[in-house]
Amino acid sequence: MVTDNLSSAISERFRVADLDLAVQVRNPTGNPCLLFAHGFGQTGGAWNGAASALASAGCRCVTFDARGHGESDRVARGADSAGGYHMDQFADDMLRLAAAQPQPPILVGASMGGLLGMVIAGEVRPAPFRALVLVDITPRWETAGVERILGFMQAHPDGFADYAEAAEQIAAYQPQRRERKSEQQLRPLLRKGSDGRLRWHWDPALLAGGMVDESERYQPRLLAAAAKIGIPVLLLSGARSDVVSRATVDEFLRLVPQARHIELPQATHMLAGDANDAFTREVIHYVQGLDSPAMPRHAGAVQP
Repeated sequence: MVTDNLSSAISERFRVADLDLAVQVRNPTGNPCLLFAHGFGQTGGAWNGAASALASAGCRCVTFDARGHGESDRVARGADSAGGYHMDQFADDMLRLAAAQPQPPILVGASMGGLLGMVIAGEVRPAPFRALVLVDITPRWETAGVERILGFMQAHPDGFADYAEAAEQIAAYQPQRRERKSEQQLRPLLRKGSDGRLRWHWDPALLAGGMVDESERYQPRLLAAAAKIGIPVLLLSGARSDVVSRATVDEFLRLVPQARHIELPQATHMLAGDANDAFTREVIHYVQGLDSPAMPRHAGAVQP
């Protein structure tokens, strides 16, 4: 029988090449193992709802803050001229964390996390993942959508006077959300500076070259890697996303013929946050079906 305490998170520190990552594990003895990788500018907390539900369903669920995000260490200043953050570093961190699991995990990756998962699954042999669940991301993306995300991240360099101001700005950025974030929800996402103002949890150096400048140049590598993915893949996209489009999805499905695609009609790029119940339901269904006969590639739109 599944008990509620399976969804409780155990916090750990995980050492990678040059720093420590903040990791949370739910249902440590569960099977299968799911490794959740968040998007650029997010934290592992973005998966709390889904990871808790999947842990209660019997899965081992591992979430983490990527380097420079949340409670994970930041790269030391002066590490290099581009701020010390590069995509290969993030990919190596993910690979090390996957290898540390008791079995090859199913990677659930959103945005940046999904891109890194694609590269690893296509380039590393044997593949370190049992399967991929890609959350509103394809090897080629719509530039306008990415620029909107980066624009919001760059819009408040001086931070916010209080949590109410931060909640107001987030609500303006995410008008599809019905409820504003509470102070309790915002506390893990903001840090109070010596001037008393609240600033985002991520290292500002993430926006100073490196990661951001590399993204467009990464696309040929991503496309080549996607064509070499040999494991099962589920692509979940939001019908209202401005990052993934019908054209990018169709291209991905040609590159990865074994992939299955499901579109959530009420979701934007922030899919797990917009439609968490529907998202979690689809992931549970997919995970449970991995050992079953092949499912249809296109499931169409599903209701939240």
